[in-house]
Amino acid sequence: MSDLLRKPADGQTRLAITPENASWEYVGFSLVKLAAGETFAGNSEMRELCLVLVEGKATVSCGDDKFESIGERMSPFDQTPPYAVYLPDNRCFDVVAVTDVELAVTSSVLDEPSSYPVRLITPEQVVTMDRGEGSNLRRIHNIMMGETEAERLLITEVFTPAGNWSSYPPHKHDIDRLPDESYLEETYYHRINPDQGFVFQRIYTDDRELDETYAVNDGECVLVPKGYHPVGVPHGYDSYYLNTMAGPKRDWKFFNDPDHEWIIEQQK
Repeated sequence: MSDLLRKPADGQTRLAITPENASWEYVGFSLVKLAAGETFAGNSEMRELCLVLVEGKATVSCGDDKFESIGERMSPFDQTPPYAVYLPDNRCFDVVAVTDVELAVTSSVLDEPSSYPVRLITPEQVVTMDRGEGSNLRRIHNIMMGETEAERLLITEVFTPAGNWSSYPPHKHDIDRLPDESYLEETYYHRINPDQGFVFQRIYTDDRELDETYAVNDGECVLVPKGYHPVGVPHGYDSYYLNTMAGPKRDWKFFNDPDHEWIIEQQK
């Protein structure tokens, strides 16, 4: 499982994670960087997509739907909610960068056509909350979680201050045993401020068959096929990550590592 840390390439598409190269079934994630005036085009094929403007402003077109000059934040560390566009299957789309743009193309494979139309997700529609306390405090932007319409995709972003932990206490969602736990594959796209910093992410299972810890740099992506997956942020650097999740059922039910459940009980 040494390929769970993916490093960006040169060119317009910096990251390109597919079910095939991730050795799983559902989740895809691409990270595209555009200079002002550049374009990016694609087709959702038999997938549903959520195009997230991580930073910058762009015009997104899909058939008769055209969303002009969307995007407000010039850096994810502005901590304002993003603009995003939901696309069902078999839709061609074009993105024209108005400013320099960082675009996340999140996706899930579908078995049947989506029943939902193309739609714009505005910052006002993004559910924002704080989670945890003390050195476990972080800010959450639920871009497209369970309260929004989609077939399989779940999308959220998390801001963790310097010295804090997130996705913590360690939790997992790798068994389909609802209502207690759901099976969801997941990617973590990491940004760090200042960008010469790093964070740590550990991925481990109960039997330690999988037990990897990565020092993750700005612009890298971590794949979570199974297991617990906490993130630790060193002093002096702030962390942002964008999560893409999908599985057979669109339900985010996680299970905490029993060894660390006492932390949750202590906070109650």
